[in-house]
Amino acid sequence: MDEAVRQSDRRILLADADAFYVSVARLVDPEVAGRASLLIVGGSAEHRGVVTSASYEARRFGVHSAMPMARAMRLCPKAMVVPVPWEACAAKSRHIRDVLGTFTPVVEQASSDEFYLDLSGTERLYGGEPLATTATRIRETVLAQTGLSVTVGGGTSRFVAKLATNAAKPEGVLIIPAGAEGEFLRRFALADLPFVGTKFQERLRRFGLRTVDDVLRHERATLVAWLGEREAAWLYERVRGVDDGDIVADRDQKSISRDETFAVDIGDDAELQRRLLELADRASSDMREDGLLARTVTVKIRDADFTTRQAGRTLPEPVSSDRVIYAVARELLQRLRRARRVPARLLGVALSQFVRAEGAAPQLSLLDAPRAAGVESERDRVLARVLDEVRERFGPDALARGRTPAE
Repeated sequence: MDEAVRQSDRRILLADADAFYVSVARLVDPEVAGRASLLIVGGSAEHRGVVTSASYEARRFGVHSAMPMARAMRLCPKAMVVPVPWEACAAKSRHIRDVLGTFTPVVEQASSDEFYLDLSGTERLYGGEPLATTATRIRETVLAQTGLSVTVGGGTSRFVAKLATNAAKPEGVLIIPAGAEGEFLRRFALADLPFVGTKFQERLRRFGLRTVDDVLRHERATLVAWLGEREAAWLYERVRGVDDGDIVADRDQKSISRDETFAVDIGDDAELQRRLLELADRASSDMREDGLLARTVTVKIRDADFTTRQAGRTLPEPVSSDRVIYAVARELLQRLRRARRVPARLLGVALSQFVRAEGAAPQLSLLDAPRAAGVESERDRVLARVLDEVRERFGPDALARGRTPAE
Protein backbone atom coordinates (compact mmCIF):
# COMPACT_ATOMS: atom_id res chain seq x y z
CA MET A 1 0.00 0.00 0.00
CA ASP A 2 2.78 2.43 0.93
CA GLU A 3 4.50 1.79 -2.41
CA ALA A 4 1.23 2.32 -4.32
CA VAL A 5 0.65 5.62 -2.53
CA ARG A 6 4.22 6.69 -3.22
CA GLN A 7 3.89 5.99 -6.93
CA SER A 8 0.52 7.74 -7.15
CA ASP A 9 2.19 10.94 -5.92
CA ARG A 10 4.97 10.86 -8.48
CA ARG A 11 5.10 13.38 -11.34
CA ILE A 12 7.38 11.99 -14.05
CA LEU A 13 7.86 13.55 -17.48
CA LEU A 14 9.75 12.45 -20.58
CA ALA A 15 10.76 15.17 -23.02
CA ASP A 16 11.57 13.69 -26.43
CA ALA A 17 12.97 15.96 -29.14
CA ASP A 18 10.92 15.65 -32.31
CA ALA A 19 12.90 14.22 -35.26
CA PHE A 20 16.00 15.45 -33.43
CA TYR A 21 18.71 14.83 -36.03
CA VAL A 22 16.51 16.11 -38.84
CA SER A 23 15.61 19.23 -36.89
CA VAL A 24 19.23 20.00 -36.04
CA ALA A 25 20.28 19.47 -39.67
CA ARG A 26 17.69 22.02 -40.72
CA LEU A 27 18.85 24.50 -38.09
CA VAL A 28 22.52 24.40 -39.02
CA ASP A 29 22.12 24.43 -42.81
CA PRO A 30 19.83 27.09 -44.34
CA GLU A 31 19.86 25.25 -47.67
CA VAL A 32 18.51 22.12 -46.02
CA ALA A 33 15.90 24.13 -44.14
CA GLY A 34 14.74 25.85 -47.30
CA ARG A 35 14.61 22.87 -49.64
CA ALA A 36 13.93 19.65 -47.87
CA SER A 37 10.61 18.53 -46.53
CA LEU A 38 11.60 15.02 -47.65
CA LEU A 39 14.82 14.76 -45.65
CA ILE A 40 16.91 11.75 -44.65
CA VAL A 41 19.81 12.14 -42.24
CA GLY A 42 22.59 9.56 -42.19
CA GLY A 43 25.11 7.97 -44.53
CA SER A 44 24.63 8.34 -48.26
CA ALA A 45 23.39 5.66 -50.65
CA GLU A 46 26.90 5.62 -52.22
CA HIS A 47 28.51 4.87 -48.89
CA ARG A 48 25.94 2.22 -48.08
CA GLY A 49 25.25 3.69 -44.69
CA VAL A 50 22.08 3.52 -42.65
CA VAL A 51 19.36 6.02 -41.88
CA THR A 52 19.89 7.83 -38.59
CA SER A 53 16.62 9.78 -38.82
CA ALA A 54 14.03 10.86 -41.36
CA SER A 55 11.57 13.72 -41.54
CA TYR A 56 7.94 12.93 -40.83
CA GLU A 57 7.21 13.46 -44.53
CA ALA A 58 9.81 10.86 -45.50
CA ARG A 59 8.50 8.44 -42.89
CA ARG A 60 5.18 8.33 -44.71
CA PHE A 61 7.04 6.54 -47.52
CA GLY A 62 8.17 3.85 -45.06
CA VAL A 63 11.61 5.25 -44.27
CA HIS A 64 12.75 4.71 -40.69
CA SER A 65 15.93 4.79 -38.61
CA ALA A 66 18.45 1.94 -38.98
CA MET A 67 17.14 1.19 -42.49
CA PRO A 68 19.86 0.69 -45.13
CA MET A 69 20.25 3.96 -47.00
CA ALA A 70 19.96 2.27 -50.40
CA ARG A 71 16.51 0.91 -49.48
CA ALA A 72 15.43 4.27 -48.07
CA MET A 73 16.34 5.93 -51.36
CA ARG A 74 14.29 3.39 -53.28
CA LEU A 75 11.28 4.07 -51.08
CA CYS A 76 11.69 7.84 -51.22
CA PRO A 77 13.81 8.71 -54.27
CA LYS A 78 13.07 12.45 -54.08
CA ALA A 79 14.42 12.80 -50.56
CA MET A 80 17.41 14.98 -49.80
CA VAL A 81 20.14 13.07 -47.95
CA VAL A 82 22.53 14.87 -45.60
CA PRO A 83 25.13 13.59 -43.12
CA VAL A 84 24.44 13.79 -39.41
CA PRO A 85 25.80 17.06 -37.94
CA TRP A 86 27.17 15.26 -34.89
CA GLU A 87 28.85 18.22 -33.20
CA ALA A 88 25.77 20.42 -33.56
CA CYS A 89 23.59 17.58 -32.26
CA ALA A 90 25.77 17.18 -29.18
CA ALA A 91 25.62 20.92 -28.52
CA LYS A 92 21.84 21.06 -28.94
CA SER A 93 21.42 18.04 -26.68
CA ARG A 94 23.35 19.82 -23.94
CA HIS A 95 21.30 22.97 -24.51
CA ILE A 96 18.01 21.09 -24.09
CA ARG A 97 19.36 19.47 -20.93
CA ASP A 98 20.28 22.87 -19.52
CA VAL A 99 16.81 24.30 -20.22
CA LEU A 100 15.09 21.34 -18.58
CA GLY A 101 17.34 21.77 -15.56
CA THR A 102 15.70 25.13 -14.87
CA PHE A 103 12.42 23.33 -14.13
CA THR A 104 13.80 20.61 -11.85
CA PRO A 105 17.27 19.51 -10.74
CA VAL A 106 16.28 15.87 -11.27
CA VAL A 107 16.89 15.38 -15.00
CA GLU A 108 18.15 12.09 -16.38
CA GLN A 109 19.37 12.05 -19.97
CA ALA A 110 18.40 8.71 -21.49
CA SER A 111 19.85 9.48 -24.94
CA SER A 112 20.83 12.46 -27.06
CA ASP A 113 17.16 13.37 -27.55
CA GLU A 114 15.32 11.88 -24.53
CA PHE A 115 15.25 13.39 -21.05
CA TYR A 116 13.36 12.17 -17.97
CA LEU A 117 12.30 14.74 -15.38
CA ASP A 118 11.07 14.09 -11.86
CA LEU A 119 8.77 16.89 -10.67
CA SER A 120 7.47 15.00 -7.65
CA GLY A 121 6.89 17.33 -4.72
CA THR A 122 7.02 20.50 -6.84
CA GLU A 123 3.28 21.24 -6.72
CA ARG A 124 3.72 24.21 -4.39
CA LEU A 125 6.67 25.51 -6.42
CA TYR A 126 4.40 25.66 -9.47
CA GLY A 127 1.39 27.03 -7.64
CA GLY A 128 -0.53 23.78 -7.82
CA GLU A 129 -0.87 23.94 -11.60
CA PRO A 130 -1.75 20.69 -13.40
CA LEU A 131 1.21 18.66 -14.63
CA ALA A 132 -0.06 19.10 -18.20
CA THR A 133 0.26 22.88 -17.81
CA THR A 134 3.83 22.57 -16.56
CA ALA A 135 4.64 20.19 -19.42
CA THR A 136 3.26 22.67 -21.94
CA ARG A 137 5.38 25.46 -20.47
CA ILE A 138 8.45 23.21 -20.64
CA ARG A 139 7.73 22.50 -24.27
CA GLU A 140 7.29 26.19 -25.10
CA THR A 141 10.47 27.16 -23.25
CA VAL A 142 12.60 24.54 -24.98
CA LEU A 143 11.32 25.70 -28.37
CA ALA A 144 11.94 29.36 -27.58
CA GLN A 145 15.47 28.83 -26.26
CA THR A 146 16.80 26.06 -28.51
CA GLY A 147 14.72 26.31 -31.67
CA LEU A 148 13.75 22.64 -31.29
CA SER A 149 10.35 21.18 -30.46
CA VAL A 150 9.87 18.39 -27.94
CA THR A 151 7.00 16.07 -27.21
CA VAL A 152 6.28 15.64 -23.51
CA GLY A 153 4.55 12.66 -21.96
CA GLY A 154 4.00 12.10 -18.29
CA GLY A 155 2.45 10.11 -15.50
CA THR A 156 3.34 8.39 -12.27
CA SER A 157 6.26 6.36 -13.69
CA ARG A 158 8.93 6.50 -16.35
CA PHE A 159 7.30 3.51 -18.06
CA VAL A 160 3.98 5.33 -18.47
CA ALA A 161 5.77 8.57 -19.40
CA LYS A 162 7.59 6.79 -22.22
CA LEU A 163 4.37 5.36 -23.67
CA ALA A 164 2.56 8.68 -23.24
CA THR A 165 5.30 10.45 -25.17
CA ASN A 166 5.02 7.96 -28.02
CA ALA A 167 1.24 8.44 -28.09
CA ALA A 168 1.55 12.23 -28.10
CA LYS A 169 3.89 12.46 -31.10
CA PRO A 170 4.70 14.11 -33.38
CA GLU A 171 4.28 17.35 -31.44
CA GLY A 172 2.24 17.54 -28.28
CA VAL A 173 1.69 16.87 -24.60
CA LEU A 174 -0.05 13.89 -23.01
CA ILE A 175 -0.27 13.34 -19.26
CA ILE A 176 -1.81 10.16 -17.84
CA PRO A 177 -3.43 10.95 -14.45
CA ALA A 178 -2.80 8.76 -11.43
CA GLY A 179 -5.28 5.89 -11.47
CA ALA A 180 -5.78 6.02 -15.25
CA GLU A 181 -2.66 4.03 -16.17
CA GLY A 182 -4.46 0.73 -16.61
CA GLU A 183 -7.05 2.08 -19.02
CA PHE A 184 -4.37 3.95 -20.99
CA LEU A 185 -2.27 0.82 -21.40
CA ARG A 186 -5.16 -1.22 -22.81
CA ARG A 187 -4.63 0.42 -26.22
CA PHE A 188 -1.18 -1.11 -26.70
CA ALA A 189 0.14 -4.28 -28.25
CA LEU A 190 2.80 -5.96 -26.15
CA ALA A 191 5.31 -5.23 -28.91
CA ASP A 192 4.79 -1.53 -28.19
CA LEU A 193 5.96 -1.82 -24.58
CA PRO A 194 9.54 -0.86 -23.70
CA PHE A 195 11.86 -3.84 -23.16
CA VAL A 196 9.49 -6.33 -24.84
CA GLY A 197 11.89 -7.38 -27.56
CA THR A 198 11.48 -9.80 -30.44
CA LYS A 199 12.44 -12.94 -28.49
CA PHE A 200 10.16 -12.05 -25.59
CA GLN A 201 7.31 -11.38 -28.04
CA GLU A 202 7.79 -14.85 -29.53
CA ARG A 203 7.53 -16.45 -26.10
CA LEU A 204 4.41 -14.45 -25.27
CA ARG A 205 2.72 -15.41 -28.54
CA ARG A 206 3.04 -19.10 -27.64
CA PHE A 207 0.51 -18.44 -24.89
CA GLY A 208 -1.76 -16.26 -27.02
CA LEU A 209 -0.44 -13.03 -25.52
CA ARG A 210 -0.24 -10.28 -28.12
CA THR A 211 -1.90 -7.28 -26.48
CA VAL A 212 -2.07 -5.76 -23.01
CA ASP A 213 -5.70 -6.91 -22.83
CA ASP A 214 -4.56 -10.48 -23.44
CA VAL A 215 -2.33 -10.32 -20.36
CA LEU A 216 -4.96 -8.62 -18.20
CA ARG A 217 -7.28 -11.61 -18.68
CA HIS A 218 -4.91 -13.90 -16.76
CA GLU A 219 -4.10 -14.21 -13.08
CA ARG A 220 -0.56 -13.65 -11.89
CA ALA A 221 -0.17 -17.35 -11.02
CA THR A 222 -0.93 -18.32 -14.60
CA LEU A 223 1.69 -15.93 -15.93
CA VAL A 224 4.24 -17.30 -13.46
CA ALA A 225 3.53 -20.85 -14.65
CA TRP A 226 4.13 -19.76 -18.26
CA LEU A 227 6.98 -17.27 -17.92
CA GLY A 228 8.64 -17.79 -14.56
CA GLU A 229 8.49 -15.58 -11.49
CA ARG A 230 10.66 -12.66 -12.59
CA GLU A 231 9.31 -12.07 -16.07
CA ALA A 232 5.73 -12.74 -14.99
CA ALA A 233 6.02 -10.22 -12.14
CA TRP A 234 7.51 -7.63 -14.49
CA LEU A 235 4.79 -8.08 -17.10
CA TYR A 236 1.96 -8.26 -14.57
CA GLU A 237 3.02 -4.92 -13.06
CA ARG A 238 3.81 -3.09 -16.29
CA VAL A 239 0.48 -3.80 -18.01
CA ARG A 240 -1.11 -2.13 -14.97
CA GLY A 241 1.23 0.85 -15.14
CA VAL A 242 3.22 -0.09 -12.04
CA ASP A 243 6.91 0.84 -12.19
CA ASP A 244 8.91 2.16 -9.23
CA GLY A 245 12.09 2.88 -11.20
CA ASP A 246 13.65 6.16 -10.07
CA ILE A 247 14.82 9.08 -12.16
CA VAL A 248 18.53 9.52 -11.43
CA ALA A 249 19.86 13.05 -11.85
CA ASP A 250 22.88 13.30 -14.12
CA ARG A 251 26.13 14.27 -12.43
CA ASP A 252 28.38 16.64 -14.32
CA GLN A 253 31.43 14.79 -15.60
CA LYS A 254 31.79 12.56 -12.50
CA SER A 255 31.15 9.42 -14.51
CA ILE A 256 29.91 8.25 -17.88
CA SER A 257 28.02 4.98 -17.82
CA ARG A 258 26.12 2.88 -20.28
CA ASP A 259 24.05 -0.15 -19.32
CA GLU A 260 21.50 -2.50 -20.79
CA THR A 261 18.65 -4.40 -19.15
CA PHE A 262 17.93 -7.62 -21.01
CA ALA A 263 14.38 -8.70 -21.82
CA VAL A 264 15.54 -12.29 -21.28
CA ASP A 265 18.34 -13.20 -18.84
CA ILE A 266 21.69 -14.00 -20.50
CA GLY A 267 23.87 -16.77 -19.14
CA ASP A 268 26.24 -17.25 -22.07
CA ASP A 269 29.67 -15.67 -21.46
CA ALA A 270 30.34 -14.97 -25.13
CA GLU A 271 27.03 -13.13 -25.53
CA LEU A 272 27.67 -11.11 -22.36
CA GLN A 273 31.10 -10.13 -23.69
CA ARG A 274 29.54 -9.08 -26.99
CA ARG A 275 27.06 -6.85 -25.15
CA LEU A 276 29.90 -5.52 -23.00
CA LEU A 277 31.85 -4.58 -26.12
CA GLU A 278 28.94 -2.47 -27.40
CA LEU A 279 28.51 -0.74 -24.04
CA ALA A 280 32.25 -0.04 -23.66
CA ASP A 281 32.42 1.42 -27.17
CA ARG A 282 29.47 3.72 -26.50
CA ALA A 283 30.85 4.92 -23.18
CA SER A 284 34.36 5.56 -24.52
CA SER A 285 33.04 7.38 -27.59
CA ASP A 286 30.88 9.67 -25.44
CA MET A 287 33.86 10.32 -23.15
CA ARG A 288 36.11 11.32 -26.04
CA GLU A 289 33.37 13.60 -27.37
CA ASP A 290 33.57 15.47 -24.06
CA GLY A 291 37.36 15.76 -24.37
CA LEU A 292 38.08 13.46 -21.44
CA LEU A 293 40.25 10.51 -20.46
CA ALA A 294 39.41 8.10 -17.62
CA ARG A 295 41.51 6.37 -15.01
CA THR A 296 38.82 4.07 -13.59
CA VAL A 297 36.73 1.45 -15.39
CA THR A 298 33.85 -0.22 -13.56
CA VAL A 299 31.62 -3.10 -14.66
CA LYS A 300 28.24 -3.73 -13.06
CA ILE A 301 26.17 -6.88 -13.39
CA ARG A 302 22.72 -7.62 -12.01
CA ASP A 303 21.98 -11.31 -11.68
CA ALA A 304 18.66 -13.00 -12.39
CA ASP A 305 17.79 -12.91 -8.69
CA PHE A 306 18.35 -9.10 -8.65
CA THR A 307 21.69 -9.36 -6.85
CA THR A 308 23.78 -6.43 -8.08
CA ARG A 309 27.56 -6.73 -8.12
CA GLN A 310 30.36 -4.61 -9.52
CA ALA A 311 34.11 -4.59 -9.96
CA GLY A 312 36.43 -1.73 -10.86
CA ARG A 313 40.02 -1.04 -11.73
CA THR A 314 41.95 2.22 -11.50
CA LEU A 315 44.75 2.48 -14.06
CA PRO A 316 48.13 4.11 -13.51
CA GLU A 317 47.54 6.44 -16.48
CA PRO A 318 44.30 7.86 -17.95
CA VAL A 319 43.04 6.20 -21.14
CA SER A 320 40.50 6.93 -23.87
CA SER A 321 40.69 4.21 -26.53
CA ASP A 322 37.97 1.65 -27.18
CA ARG A 323 40.43 -1.25 -27.16
CA VAL A 324 41.92 -0.58 -23.75
CA ILE A 325 38.63 0.27 -22.07
CA TYR A 326 37.02 -2.90 -23.39
CA ALA A 327 40.04 -5.04 -22.45
CA VAL A 328 39.88 -3.82 -18.84
CA ALA A 329 36.10 -4.16 -18.73
CA ARG A 330 36.28 -7.72 -20.07
CA GLU A 331 38.72 -8.74 -17.33
CA LEU A 332 36.40 -7.24 -14.72
CA LEU A 333 33.41 -9.10 -16.17
CA GLN A 334 35.36 -12.35 -16.12
CA ARG A 335 36.20 -11.75 -12.46
CA LEU A 336 32.54 -11.19 -11.62
CA ARG A 337 31.46 -14.26 -13.57
CA ARG A 338 34.05 -16.47 -11.84
CA ALA A 339 32.71 -15.38 -8.47
CA ARG A 340 29.09 -16.17 -9.36
CA ARG A 341 28.06 -17.76 -12.64
CA VAL A 342 24.29 -17.27 -13.00
CA PRO A 343 22.24 -15.66 -15.79
CA ALA A 344 22.39 -11.86 -15.88
CA ARG A 345 19.52 -9.41 -16.36
CA LEU A 346 21.60 -6.19 -16.56
CA LEU A 347 25.11 -5.28 -17.63
CA GLY A 348 26.80 -1.90 -17.40
CA VAL A 349 30.13 -0.11 -17.94
CA ALA A 350 31.11 3.12 -16.15
CA LEU A 351 34.12 5.38 -16.69
CA SER A 352 35.27 7.81 -13.99
CA GLN A 353 38.18 9.74 -12.47
CA PHE A 354 38.40 11.96 -15.52
CA VAL A 355 41.13 14.28 -16.69
CA ARG A 356 40.94 16.69 -19.60
CA ALA A 357 42.53 15.27 -22.74
CA GLU A 358 44.48 18.46 -23.41
CA GLY A 359 45.94 18.39 -19.90
CA ALA A 360 46.93 14.73 -19.82
CA ALA A 361 50.48 13.64 -20.50
CA PRO A 362 50.50 9.87 -20.08
CA GLN A 363 53.51 7.72 -20.88
CA LEU A 364 52.39 5.98 -24.06
CA SER A 365 54.03 2.66 -24.87
CA LEU A 366 55.20 2.19 -28.44
CA LEU A 367 56.18 -1.50 -28.36
CA ASP A 368 54.43 -4.75 -27.44
CA ALA A 369 53.04 -3.71 -24.05
CA PRO A 370 50.02 -1.83 -25.47
CA ARG A 371 48.33 -5.13 -26.19
CA ALA A 372 48.05 -5.71 -22.44
CA ALA A 373 44.81 -4.71 -20.78
CA GLY A 374 45.07 -1.21 -19.32
CA VAL A 375 48.13 -0.16 -21.35
CA GLU A 376 47.39 2.34 -24.10
CA SER A 377 49.52 3.21 -27.10
CA GLU A 378 49.51 6.14 -29.47
CA ARG A 379 48.23 3.68 -32.08
CA ASP A 380 45.19 2.99 -29.87
CA ARG A 381 44.37 6.67 -29.62
CA VAL A 382 44.90 7.30 -33.32
CA LEU A 383 42.60 4.41 -34.16
CA ALA A 384 39.97 5.73 -31.73
CA ARG A 385 40.12 9.17 -33.36
CA VAL A 386 39.73 7.63 -36.82
CA LEU A 387 36.69 5.64 -35.66
CA ASP A 388 35.17 8.80 -34.19
CA GLU A 389 35.74 10.76 -37.40
CA VAL A 390 34.18 8.05 -39.56
CA ARG A 391 31.16 7.73 -37.26
CA GLU A 392 30.78 11.51 -37.09
CA ARG A 393 30.67 11.69 -40.87
CA PHE A 394 28.63 8.60 -41.71
CA GLY A 395 26.75 7.74 -38.53
CA PRO A 396 27.40 5.69 -35.37
CA ASP A 397 26.88 2.34 -37.15
CA ALA A 398 29.02 3.11 -40.16
CA LEU A 399 32.10 1.33 -38.81
CA ALA A 400 32.56 -1.32 -36.16
CA ARG A 401 35.73 -2.83 -34.79
CA GLY A 402 36.55 -6.34 -35.95
CA ARG A 403 36.97 -8.11 -32.62
CA THR A 404 35.69 -11.28 -31.08
CA PRO A 405 34.85 -11.36 -27.38
CA ALA A 406 37.72 -13.77 -26.84
CA GLU A 407 40.33 -11.18 -27.91
